[in-house]
Amino acid sequence: MKLSVILVAYDMAREIPRTLESLSRSYQERAESLEYEVLLLDNGSPVPLDEATWSGLDVPVKLIRIDDASTSPASAINRGLQLARGELVCLMIDGAHMLTPGVFRMALSAYQAFDDAVVAIRYFYLGVGEQTESVLDGYNQEVEDGLLGRIDWPSDGYRLFEIGTPLRSGAKRMTWFNRLAEANCLIMKRSFFQLQGGADERFDFPGGGFLNLDIFKRAVEAPEITPVQIIGEGSFHQLHGGTTTNPVSQEERREKLDQYREQYREIRGHTDVMSKASFTYMGHMPTNPSNISAVEKRRARLAGKPIE
Repeated sequence: MKLSVILVAYDMAREIPRTLESLSRSYQERAESLEYEVLLLDNGSPVPLDEATWSGLDVPVKLIRIDDASTSPASAINRGLQLARGELVCLMIDGAHMLTPGVFRMALSAYQAFDDAVVAIRYFYLGVGEQTESVLDGYNQEVEDGLLGRIDWPSDGYRLFEIGTPLRSGAKRMTWFNRLAEANCLIMKRSFFQLQGGADERFDFPGGGFLNLDIFKRAVEAPEITPVQIIGEGSFHQLHGGTTTNPVSQEERREKLDQYREQYREIRGHTDVMSKASFTYMGHMPTNPSNISAVEKRRARLAGKPIE
């Protein structure tokens, strides 16, 4: 088997069918004959995920319910890694993300070019701004549903760029070449992830704290690795009341991030969570909206204004 997607979910009954749609054979380009599996880890959701909600999708998904779940996704990731059969694993620590249609195709192309690749897909939010801020201005699931309806998703998955905002990681100006701090869609060889020890279960905060940043940094900074970022493909976060996108004050959010940073220091001995790895870039911008540096055009598009 070529690819195993490790998809972790907690209380995402609304979001998971869309995520799985974006992983389906009918949505992902050239996936009709691809040998892959989706391992969906339901990490102790209060109401278990219902397979009937995605029964009509052409996606090879196996649902694994974890009843004695940790509040961190780390152990669920490792459970998925144990069960995975693919030569490559695609880690999606937050199951609420939807992918653009060329992710599988471009990631596999990267492994044709570089046998030692770790492939990162850039992180986007759905909506006019980063959800950590937009929820304070009234962005909610109803608004998000309206945006997805407006672009008639999933008829053209690249239209997600019309209603999305890239994770900025503090950057004032965004381009495809901005440094990445993390990715919610990270593809690597299963053997490599196993040698890395999988997910470090000492990251035990609800949601994992800086677990995802740690996995990303350790993977792309490994000396034997060629880090690759795919241009023109994205991983889009649906609003689901996650640990960092709940509508709380910025002060409360900063306090939580300070706790995450302190735990990271205790585990790794420093607080330098940003990777300094140099990336190789592959891909293209399939549509005008995928030019993420055109900030004003993107905002106008989200507001429904005409664009020259």
